[in-house]
Amino acid sequence: MSEKKIQWGFIGCGEVTKYKSGPAFQKIEGSEVVAVMSRNGEKAKAYAKERGIPKWYDDAQELIDDPEVNAVYIATPPSSHATYAIMSMKAGKPVYIEKPMAVTYEECCRINRISKETGVPCFVAYYRRYLPYFQKVKSLVDDGAIGNVINIQIRFAQPPRDLDYNKGNLPWRVQPDIAGGGYFYDLAPHQIDLLQEIFGCILEASGYKSNRGGLYPAEDTLSACFQFDNGLVGSGSWCFVAHESAREDRIEIIGDKGMICFSVFTYDPIALHTEKGREEIPVENPVYVQQPLIQAVVDHLLGKSVCSCDGESATLTNWVMDKILGKL
Repeated sequence: MSEKKIQWGFIGCGEVTKYKSGPAFQKIEGSEVVAVMSRNGEKAKAYAKERGIPKWYDDAQELIDDPEVNAVYIATPPSSHATYAIMSMKAGKPVYIEKPMAVTYEECCRINRISKETGVPCFVAYYRRYLPYFQKVKSLVDDGAIGNVINIQIRFAQPPRDLDYNKGNLPWRVQPDIAGGGYFYDLAPHQIDLLQEIFGCILEASGYKSNRGGLYPAEDTLSACFQFDNGLVGSGSWCFVAHESAREDRIEIIGDKGMICFSVFTYDPIALHTEKGREEIPVENPVYVQQPLIQAVVDHLLGKSVCSCDGESATLTNWVMDKILGKL
């Protein structure tokens, strides 16, 4: 883009924009937030006032049509990602979409097709790729710290959230028509994206899903297996209705000379197991976790470098999740 500044319009102003991403857009050189939109106008107005953002809207088309907005951040639930992304790209405005990219693999493909046809870039918020913590995991693997990698295991378990018991007003994350699935569709994409970033493309995936807790219609417990294009195999288990004693957030990368264990959401110190014993590696992340990726997106749009966190790579993750859930 020829502009000296990327002027963002936010579609959606929920929790993720307050703590993980929003402030980073304001802090990065060459980037500013000029408008925000929520279907609830009062919410948009309050959000804009609180953060010193000049304009607010209750209509997405108006925000997209604003001549001062030259890039759009889509931070709504996944069911509207494709619609807003396509509207923005057809208006010639690059998009940065929250993950997962959309509610189905097919919708991701539609977004990519429009991006290709219009020549307008599309980025997806798989920000963990750019965090020092996960870059350290990748460098340990790449540097051969555990030798040849043999197997990958994902284990994730958490108790239900208080909101999950509210049958009359369930959180959107457990409504498949809005979220794409249950909590698996909300949390697993970070894990799957990271593994593909480290080990390459997953070419085969299948799984079993079940609802064991009966709190909501979406699946709450899953087991899966997958294989990367280099032959490496892995498995995963997820449970979102576990007892507190079973709480776990762990990925194990098993090699012929050791093992790396790390967490995806709690950032526990990385544990490196080798013949020398167990070594803990603590790694600090920035205050606003999306900042390194947003910096890369801004630099890309300003023509300074290339950001690989694009729609094409994000679509691979939706494909894997849809295979595991039996949607494909």
